[in-house]
Amino acid sequence: MNPGAGPIRVLLVEDDLWVARVNRELVDAWPGAEVVGTASTLAEGERLLATLKPELLLLDVYLPDGSGLSLLQAVRASGQALEVILLTAADDVVTVQQALALGASDYVIKPFERERLYAALQRVQLRRRPLPAHLTQRHLDRFLGLDTVQNLPKGIDAETLQRVQGLLAAQGRSLSAEEVGAQVGISRVTAWRYLEYLVQAGQAVLDFTYGQPGRPTKLYRSARQADGPEPT
Repeated sequence: MNPGAGPIRVLLVEDDLWVARVNRELVDAWPGAEVVGTASTLAEGERLLATLKPELLLLDVYLPDGSGLSLLQAVRASGQALEVILLTAADDVVTVQQALALGASDYVIKPFERERLYAALQRVQLRRRPLPAHLTQRHLDRFLGLDTVQNLPKGIDAETLQRVQGLLAAQGRSLSAEEVGAQVGISRVTAWRYLEYLVQAGQAVLDFTYGQPGRPTKLYRSARQADGPEPT
């Protein structure tokens, strides 16, 4: 994987053609990713992995010629530096545990909200950031996406935080707390609290607009793209 070099190249493996089209549109609508190919079977997925060299595999479990987990296992056995996110209706604990044990980057259960998918894509994008040769725990936690979900302060819920992150990543522009609250389904004040937390965690950037006389309006945007290595 070439860190930060353009959008994430995505291969989508999904046997339902309608679902595949919807998921492709969702991914292509996110500013940091592009679908370079789609497959409806394990065999086709294996062939496209070899020819397209994607950076991210969005993988269903239920496929006509076998389980998507077998493709995940093959990817890990080959040593490919490939991110794999499961997008599947398989919600049994055994399948989830197997996928995570095989090295899945994330597991998203259908039907899912758009923001949940975008939050998963954002974490992949964050892991593409250039890193120093020697890592501190802070570097590693940010690389693993742990810095905004561990030790959350009182009043910050992990699920709501993830939805706010996903929304910022999906929009690709600055939003006010009022806009975020309206789209996530929380109050403006609550949205402001989550946005300020993301700014403090380095996952959002604060801007100001001075459209009307008086106090400036705070606007927030995703910090998913970095210009260089994480500071030490």
